[in-house]
Amino acid sequence: MTKDIKLRLKDVSSSNPGNLEAVFSLGNGHFGVRATNPIESSAVEGTLVNGFFEYSPITYGEAAAYYPKRNETIVSLPNLRKIRVFDDGHGEFTHSKLVDMQLDLSNGKLVEEYELSNDKKQTIKMNVTSAIDQREVHFYGIEYAFEAETYKGDIYIDKNFVLEEAKGETGDDIDDPRKTRELKSIKREVVATDDLSQTIAISTAESKQRIEITAYGFNDESHLSTKLSLADEPKVSYGFIVGEKNEKGDFAKEDFATIKENSASFWHDTWQNGEVSIAGNDELNLALHYNIFQLNQATGRDGKTNIAAKGLTGPGYEGHTFWDTEMYMIPYFIYTNPEIAKKLLVYRYNTLDFARTRARELGVNQGALFAWRSINGEETSAYYPASTAAYHLDGDIAYAIGNYYQATHDMEFLKDYGFEMLLETARFFREFGTWAKKDGKTVFEFHTVTGPDEYTAMVDNNYFTNRMAQNNFNLAYKLGLVLMEKNPEAFGKLGVSIEELEVFKDIAEKIYFPFNDEYQINAQDDTFFSKAIWPFDETPKDKYPLLLHYHPLNIYRYQVNKQADTVLADLLFPETIDDDQLSREFDYYEKITTHDSSLSRSIFSALAARMGDMKKAYSYFSDTVRMDLTDLQGNTEDGLHLANLGGSWLSVVQGFAGMQVTSAGELKIIPHLPIEWDGFEFRIVFNGRLLNINIIDGKTTIKLVDGQPMNIIVDNKSYKLEKATLEILSKGE
Repeated sequence: MTKDIKLRLKDVSSSNPGNLEAVFSLGNGHFGVRATNPIESSAVEGTLVNGFFEYSPITYGEAAAYYPKRNETIVSLPNLRKIRVFDDGHGEFTHSKLVDMQLDLSNGKLVEEYELSNDKKQTIKMNVTSAIDQREVHFYGIEYAFEAETYKGDIYIDKNFVLEEAKGETGDDIDDPRKTRELKSIKREVVATDDLSQTIAISTAESKQRIEITAYGFNDESHLSTKLSLADEPKVSYGFIVGEKNEKGDFAKEDFATIKENSASFWHDTWQNGEVSIAGNDELNLALHYNIFQLNQATGRDGKTNIAAKGLTGPGYEGHTFWDTEMYMIPYFIYTNPEIAKKLLVYRYNTLDFARTRARELGVNQGALFAWRSINGEETSAYYPASTAAYHLDGDIAYAIGNYYQATHDMEFLKDYGFEMLLETARFFREFGTWAKKDGKTVFEFHTVTGPDEYTAMVDNNYFTNRMAQNNFNLAYKLGLVLMEKNPEAFGKLGVSIEELEVFKDIAEKIYFPFNDEYQINAQDDTFFSKAIWPFDETPKDKYPLLLHYHPLNIYRYQVNKQADTVLADLLFPETIDDDQLSREFDYYEKITTHDSSLSRSIFSALAARMGDMKKAYSYFSDTVRMDLTDLQGNTEDGLHLANLGGSWLSVVQGFAGMQVTSAGELKIIPHLPIEWDGFEFRIVFNGRLLNINIIDGKTTIKLVDGQPMNIIVDNKSYKLEKATLEILSKGE
């Protein structure tokens, strides 16, 4: 990083404890620790392990064939930060006032300051330093330092695990599908304990999973219960490590210094390949760095886990993975850390058997339909109009596969994972679609479908879905030919032929796209423009988000968008639409979009920037980049909005910088600089090259930091990028 950047308490608008716990949480893709107050209980306190979940039955008033039968809910583990502090009269310091918090984004270290008091109003200061290991991902360390204030005697520390978790609002209690449910089938028990360490086990009754966690002191003489004297020393400290057995069932101790070193080296490498900096606005620059920091903390890196909608910062949405990963989060990793992007796609590959089964349940004899919301790959959504019917997910995964291959040319991935997924998703679209006649032409359509906009469900020919399916067919055809040429044996093992690839190509050419002649724009679906526009003027502000206040069937009757839909397709496929139509399209859909979804504003920002509408681009970006720091959506306490974190990167790199990869595979930059900034700079990885791109008023500077020379397009002019820095005078709006 160009300089140390730290998030402090003053940088967060909401002082709600739940919000702070999520915002200042630590994670490493394997597990996450909310920044709970170590002394006082929290409604959502605990630790989350990626992929550690429990089943519970789904109860329907009226069920039908092949409805999902069981929920999956991420398990909240015991709070790793909890500590009990007593005075020498056995009174407990039960009151804890937060004074300050500071999260160092350059090394991952969290520092907090509290004032503790007992019932006698005597006070001591407690400073807490914690870090999570980013290399050996099973370890977390925390150190408590105490200073005398009005109390100056001995203090007694108890650091044994508290196995009973606090209970807060759950999805069982309230009408908010973003919440999680309470689990009653989790067993927590102490399996080993002595003066120096304690081991607990957490097991699930239905999913048959088990985790063992051991707490031990910083050194071989540190007791979990100990006495410290503030009478002899003005400042004393005590620390411990929490470790988990690794995948092999082994446990080896780690020390706090190593944890901090592993964290710092990870973040150094992360910023080296993927930093994005804004010059001229420190507030937005900090927020952007923070978002990228938390996105990296939340991401599964083992090919077995993914990114939950709330990451590892809270149990909202029950820890489920959605389409958000491929559309909003994988792009960042494709262009900064392709190996992690690959692991996220391998996760999808590892759920193919579930996806094939789901496709058969929907009456499709070939192909696969990936789960709309899941942890392990099974479909768990009980409301199919806004889940299973949103089968654009298959195309979203295919899109990510295409982008990954285009940016890496990873033939091993294509051979072992990528093409098989493209093949299976293309087969699903082929089987689930329908040939029809329209205006005397034979076309291919998709019926009874829900697009990204969940306020418009079960329609025919959702434009976004049709565009994603077309891309899926084209990718299966083109990359199928690549695999057939490079590795005919691998191609043949998948039971595919050149004739089947030709069928994909033919369908892609004949897919129908709805169009509105009156407005001369792409229609969101066949019937969208026949509906009345939602009565926005009659809707009070406290009735948003609409999904919490109106019956779905009421919402479905109107033209109203929860989030970007058709305009998202315009962003993903810029070569399919000219500037005039794009402007008309953006203006129309913007007026009827509520942005009730956190996924929406980043897309409108990126598209507005590409259009040169910098006022709107900047406004949407400002909301996007600080969404969780301001609690814009009103539910940050349940966990951060991970897709939006990725979306803020999209807004800058694919929006203001206009970065895209052409159909010919060339990297293209069309810079648009907001007048509020002095400039912005970012790094990306593309086909084995590391590029540093700096955009200031009137000039774009591109440096080939590492890798071979390449061609790059800036403002529609091609340049040869050598090792030397390339400086290009540009419009730089």
